[in-house]
Amino acid sequence: MALFFMRKGTKGMDNTQQLGSAPIGKLLFKLAVPAVAAQIVNILYNIVDRIYIGHIPDIGSAALTGVGVTFPVLMIISAFSSLVGMGGAPLASIKMGEKDMDGAQRILGNAVLMLLIFSVVLTAVFLIFNEPILYTFGASKDTIGYAMEYMTIYVCGTIFVQIALGLNSFITAQGAAKTSMMTVLIGAIINIVLDPVFIFGLNMGVSGAALATVIAQAVSAIWVFCYLLSKRTKLRISLRSIRLKWKVVTGILALGVSPFIMQSTESLLNVVFNTSLLKYGGDIAVGAMTILSSLMQVMSMPIQGLTQGAQPIVSYNYGARNLDRVKKAYKLLLIACLTYAVLFWAAMMLFPNIFVAMFASDPALASFTVWALRIYMSMIFVMGAQTACQQTFIALGQAKVSLFLALLRKIVLLIPLIYLLPTFFAGNDGKLFGVFLAEPISDTLAVATTVTLFAIQFRKIMRRAEVDKRLAEEI
Repeated sequence: MALFFMRKGTKGMDNTQQLGSAPIGKLLFKLAVPAVAAQIVNILYNIVDRIYIGHIPDIGSAALTGVGVTFPVLMIISAFSSLVGMGGAPLASIKMGEKDMDGAQRILGNAVLMLLIFSVVLTAVFLIFNEPILYTFGASKDTIGYAMEYMTIYVCGTIFVQIALGLNSFITAQGAAKTSMMTVLIGAIINIVLDPVFIFGLNMGVSGAALATVIAQAVSAIWVFCYLLSKRTKLRISLRSIRLKWKVVTGILALGVSPFIMQSTESLLNVVFNTSLLKYGGDIAVGAMTILSSLMQVMSMPIQGLTQGAQPIVSYNYGARNLDRVKKAYKLLLIACLTYAVLFWAAMMLFPNIFVAMFASDPALASFTVWALRIYMSMIFVMGAQTACQQTFIALGQAKVSLFLALLRKIVLLIPLIYLLPTFFAGNDGKLFGVFLAEPISDTLAVATTVTLFAIQFRKIMRRAEVDKRLAEEI
């Protein structure tokens, strides 16, 4: 594998040069298509376990609900990889745009060490406290066994998740979108192939699903490491750069805290939803939330792929003060994200039964989930604008604004609404309606705030960058 990466030593340089010179539309298409393809495959990577588990004879519904309870743990683990990857990669792109390759290398080296430290800590915490954590996250006596079975094996592969997801951002950051896509593609194919073998062929059930995922993540992590150690990359891992520098670490954490909060609060949000739904609707409501969470990944991951394709363009050209290219990249990103969000919303509203049937063979669970879906996803078409604006702030290195927006939708709006809205309705059915209604209301309020703030702040950022550019030219 290492020999494959060493064939073309100038490829990384060609990629970064294109970030500053190739036509924006063509460049965004070139970078976004592999990233979107990777995210679509990643959807399968993340939900194929649940699809297979939901169809295990006799225990499918209970096992699916149990695995769904572990979703907050999975999100916390991936959130730490985003903290480092999404915090460090844009900074590395900006440094490359400024022609400061030593600075970019230091950022990568610090990221590697941070990911290794987080891996050790997270593995220890989740293995020691797995049972009380899962009960807190919404497990019941009927689902705790399945939840612990899946979580124990998955957590042992934490280091692979950190490396594969966290360092893959640094591959994308230098414009190597196809290689970044392969990271996800390789893992997804292995997971999809191994799942039915382990779950049904070897009769391992939930344990088989978790083991297939860990093996797939391990191969993806090896792929990423081999690439970043090869001569084919411009950003390369070296022992000299793997030393914690406080200024570099704080810079990564400051920018990465926004995507970290976006994902970790998704975990908190899932806990709040699960505990509220368990209270008013029992295990069937928690099982429905597992399916809805999976479908929301289908919504969000391709949009994340679009933003991953745009991020190196925005960051590199912002660092190089090519401001027209920054503006064009943002506009194309916004149009693409909105278009996908509207199409996905239409599919969910028109054909909910088809999507729910992928996960549930139990008629009662399927019927309840279809009802909940129409409420929960009624306003998701506006989320394209939310993601495009928020991720552009991150690409521009605007840590404080992106942090505020990350907190707004989930912590300030959604979680309070989950607790508040059921008090306005009578009976358990009415209260369940209130819980699901919290999502579209918070979506609408958050998007209105984000778009307004972006319209104001983006102009200010561009004006300041223009002044800096003129001063630099005069010197």
